[in-house]
Amino acid sequence: QVQLVESGGGLVQAGGSLRLSCAASGRSFSSFPMGWFRQAPGKDREFVAVISAGGSSNYADSVKGRFTISRDNTKNMMSLQMNSLKPEDTARYYCAASDRRYDSAWRPLSAPDYTYWGQGTQVTVSS
Repeated sequence: QVQLVESGGGLVQAGGSLRLSCAASGRSFSSFPMGWFRQAPGKDREFVAVISAGGSSNYADSVKGRFTISRDNTKNMMSLQMNSLKPEDTARYYCAASDRRYDSAWRPLSAPDYTYWGQGTQVTVSS
């Protein structure tokens, strides 16, 4: 059974940093993209960042320059380093992985392109 488990969320002051981690089990995602999405109360789930199997990444404009996505295929893990956090970054953050396409450069930006999801971890940024 495939599982994605997020960790690292918490409460931080504006300007602070957090590092989220996503541990995958049940299969290897080294050949597939993995991404982060977030959902704030009353809002739709939105794309945050994605890293392809080949290591290329894309970011939402709102986090570009502040967040960095990375992956460690030897550990089947992915991380999101979040710096200069803002109150508007407050949301539940979800790890996602896709096995829909064998393409080392593919970086899906839409939630329907992802097959597996974690339960999420809460990030709260106080002003």
